[in-house]
Amino acid sequence: MMIDKRLINTVAESKKWIAINVLWNWVALLGSIFSAIGFTYLLQAAYQQTLTWENTTLFTLLLISALTLRAFASKMAVKASYRASTNVKHQLRSLIYNKIAMMPLNQVQSQSTSTIIQVASEGVEQLEIYFGRYLPQLFYSLLAPLTLFSFLVFFNAPTALILLVCVPLIPMSIIAVNKIAKKLLAKYWSIYVGLGSSFLDNLQGLVTLKIYQDDAYKAQVMDKEAETFRKITMKVLTMQLNSVSIMDLLAYGGSAVGIITALYQFQDDSISIFGVILFILLASEFFIPLRLLGSFFHVAMNGKAASDKIFTLLDTPIEQNQAQKAFAPKECVQIDLNNLSFAYNPEKEALKNLSLQIKPNALSVFVGKSGCGKSTLVSLLMGFYSAQKGEILFNGENTATFSRTSFYKNVSLVSHASYIFKGSLRENMLMANLNASDEAIYQVLKEVNLADFVRENGGLDMPLLSRGENLSGGQIQRLALARALLHDAKVYIFDEATSNIDVESEEIILQFIQRLKAHKTIIMVSHRLANAVNADEIFVLNQGQLAEQGTHEALMQAQGMYYTMFTQQQDLEKIRTESNHA
Repeated sequence: MMIDKRLINTVAESKKWIAINVLWNWVALLGSIFSAIGFTYLLQAAYQQTLTWENTTLFTLLLISALTLRAFASKMAVKASYRASTNVKHQLRSLIYNKIAMMPLNQVQSQSTSTIIQVASEGVEQLEIYFGRYLPQLFYSLLAPLTLFSFLVFFNAPTALILLVCVPLIPMSIIAVNKIAKKLLAKYWSIYVGLGSSFLDNLQGLVTLKIYQDDAYKAQVMDKEAETFRKITMKVLTMQLNSVSIMDLLAYGGSAVGIITALYQFQDDSISIFGVILFILLASEFFIPLRLLGSFFHVAMNGKAASDKIFTLLDTPIEQNQAQKAFAPKECVQIDLNNLSFAYNPEKEALKNLSLQIKPNALSVFVGKSGCGKSTLVSLLMGFYSAQKGEILFNGENTATFSRTSFYKNVSLVSHASYIFKGSLRENMLMANLNASDEAIYQVLKEVNLADFVRENGGLDMPLLSRGENLSGGQIQRLALARALLHDAKVYIFDEATSNIDVESEEIILQFIQRLKAHKTIIMVSHRLANAVNADEIFVLNQGQLAEQGTHEALMQAQGMYYTMFTQQQDLEKIRTESNHA
């Protein structure tokens, strides 16, 4: 009957609340039995013309007490249901979050964002009903008929037995529907997740679609996907409606069979008037629990399909770094790349047998045309990807042997897409160093010329919007730089950190980097070659290989690839300047 042991054991604490829910539902059933007894005595007394004010009052009080008990038990059952479902939502979402948090960054990036969002939101909401309503109702549906049979068998065994035998017809119909629904709901969730993925993709790229006026075409594609989803949704609803109709027929039909049997037994003097009225009042109680179970079943099936998606995510093997050597350099770090190779696909290598040395206490800048391998190199240095051939050595030790936690304590990345989170400025800064004082935060803000701006706009409690939407591009980059500085790493990697910002902010960042190199290892990746002029070492990459290296002066004298690129950029900037003045 669709009991997923793994799902239940995953949120084992909910077992207690499911059991409490079943207990209170059973108490409510006892209240129904007592109220039926009181009502039956009144009807029997009226039929036998023995009804008096005394027995009327007595049985009315019994009836009120039984109904009060039933109402109280139902309320407590609802509370237990809430506790079970709330616990499930919290625990499953925590498991999903922890799973994603444990994955290395390259593995996280390979996951579908929309799938994770839908599974953690809608999928978990569906499981709320599975735990809060379906499972308690399932166990109660097994307990209720047996309780009623144990009570009614003393009044007339054949009628009680017939009612009990008819009860399994409903679960049999549920099992039959389950075979059809399982495939249908798996298809439903697949289409639903696909539609969500397309919607998120189009929403994130809406500006680009508008610029190229391609939004109408994407809207048509979305319409087709939405129509496919509508059709599968209607199939699910049709299946649910048909199964509900079948269960109604079985429930009311089973009650009718039991009542008719009781009437024939009464006609043959095999049952008293009290017994036949009791059967008429309680016959439906045999089937109502299973009828409700059928109603919850369809939602629970949807939740079960969602749980398959959740466990697919939770079962995803984490690409673990087996070695757990701590990386704790006491001095500045020298980085050696030995025959480093990496390819995103077999047809084209992003890096080919790259060998070079990045010196400590120096500014090393990587330049080259788009697609030369600069971004790939940054990802490898940060450990986002693993080298497919060759090795990366930090102070003579292979980075593959370092634990990620200790590695990221000593290596920091400032990119052109550094993320600013919604919250206070202090919260954004403290993620780099939880123990940092306000004075330390203001000190690094002063280094990047942001301290006065922050003080004028609310101090460290200054609210920031997601992605720093209430800051300029230059302020975002300087804030990201201050955060990285607060982290106090041994190695700093700047990946296009000065792109798309104002000249003033660019100059502030470049001056700061020059000061920082005195006691750090600094790596900069830049498409703008003017930023490399004061570098201690320039590495020119071409098609994943090292084409040239040296200082700016040496490379300009060599008149090779760097000279050509630098001259072209200078000419372009000169043309732009003249055009602006004109």
